Amino acid sequence: QYSPESVAGADGELDPTEVTFPGCSCRSRSCAAPECPCLSRGHNYSSLGLRLAEQQEQPFSRPVFECNSLCCCGEGCQNRLVQRGLRLRLQVFRTQRKGWGVRALQPIPRGSFVCEYAGEVLGSAEAQRRAQAQSPQEPNYIIAVREHLHDGRVLETFVDPTRIGNVGRFLNHSCEPNLFMVPVRVDSMVPKLALFAATDISAGEELTYDYSGRFQNFPETSREHKALEEDNSLRKPCYCGSHTCASFLPWDSSLFSTP
Repeated sequence: QYSPESVAGADGELDPTEVTFPGCSCRSRSCAAPECPCLSRGHNYSSLGLRLAEQQEQPFSRPVFECNSLCCCGEGCQNRLVQRGLRLRLQVFRTQRKGWGVRALQPIPRGSFVCEYAGEVLGSAEAQRRAQAQSPQEPNYIIAVREHLHDGRVLETFVDPTRIGNVGRFLNHSCEPNLFMVPVRVDSMVPKLALFAATDISAGEELTYDYSGRFQNFPETSREHKALEEDNSLRKPCYCGSHTCASFLPWDSSLFSTP
């Protein structure tokens, strides 16, 4: 079932449509830092998209807080980007070795918002149950995103587009990707998993991102571990073809560990 945005999963723990953030009181056509509280919480946008120049000054990606439905600013505010949804021409196509993939039908400038990775937002127990119920031959679409806070806490978001999702579910992994994922919050603490262009992308080029989260982040923030030899039967080979290919798709042991 196609859904442009994430929905609450079967366990009903998290509702991504619930409005829990207060709105800003900015009366201008487009909000500006530092006056706007939404803009003071994380990364900001430029006229082209995410401000990548700021991001390169620190080896990890920060979240984005967009203006929301309770904000006083207008719909044309520059801090409303991901919530507007997919605006680019993309195509799902059949690759030679990786199954389905997604390519751009138009040039995409660096920093542009490309699409959301949308699906069912699950709690950790349901995400683990679904992952363990799959056979090694089945495709695994469940993504686990972990945000490391300054006080040591870790926020986890699990999204499963297996049965309900959007075009993002067809994006393939690459060890040298041209997209990267950033949690973008609009109405609540449940983030939209937004994918931005890491480089200038040509028309016809396949769109990929690093499933492990290492790209644009500290490597040690990833929960990926070197799998034991007996676990290799659960891992899937990587066919990205890059010079730094790790041979296997990223491995998140937490979804397969037993309590």
